[in-house]
Amino acid sequence: MKQKLLLVILITVVGVYSSQAQEKGKFRVGLDLGYAAASGGGGILFDIEPKYNIADNMNVGLRIAGAATVREVNNQQAKVATMSSYLGTYDYYFNNGSSTFAPFVGAGMGYYGLASLELDTDNNGSGSFDVSGKFGGMIRGGVEVGKFRLGLEYNIIPKTKSEGFSLSEGGSSIEVDSFEVKNSYFGISLGFYLGGGKWGK
Repeated sequence: MKQKLLLVILITVVGVYSSQAQEKGKFRVGLDLGYAAASGGGGILFDIEPKYNIADNMNVGLRIAGAATVREVNNQQAKVATMSSYLGTYDYYFNNGSSTFAPFVGAGMGYYGLASLELDTDNNGSGSFDVSGKFGGMIRGGVEVGKFRLGLEYNIIPKTKSEGFSLSEGGSSIEVDSFEVKNSYFGISLGFYLGGGKWGK
């Protein structure tokens, strides 16, 4: 079973890498996985991003992404469920005619769906409150080598203020003062893409 899995992975990698890069008028789909560094902690990020090449060195797309983090909020350990996002994106490539090496910069804007936040206190208390969605933006840069992509990004999301939040301590409920949750996070990811045709002439 392991040998078959390794063979499938090898064939996929060879096929992806042997393909050429992007060409005007072509579609491509990117898949990325990486680390999200949030205020007071971190976790994982993942995304899928269909794109359309408006030029040999430019494309627009829709990034559908998620990030799950564990971090400290208001001096307490917190668990944040997956945060989803839906962003319109634009990337510009400095490929200079190269078919294998292409630095890029990009940006995006759209909606971030922020899930509920759960807190654990030192006295085994716990509680949660719902976090509403926010409109935000993203800036990024990186490099593509063949069909592989290394990216750095910063997601700019407005802070959330807690209201009417309470913790359960030994069967009783106690009120917690209002506080702000920082939602912005930095990410580093590694991935690959399919399709796209070839780079410029």
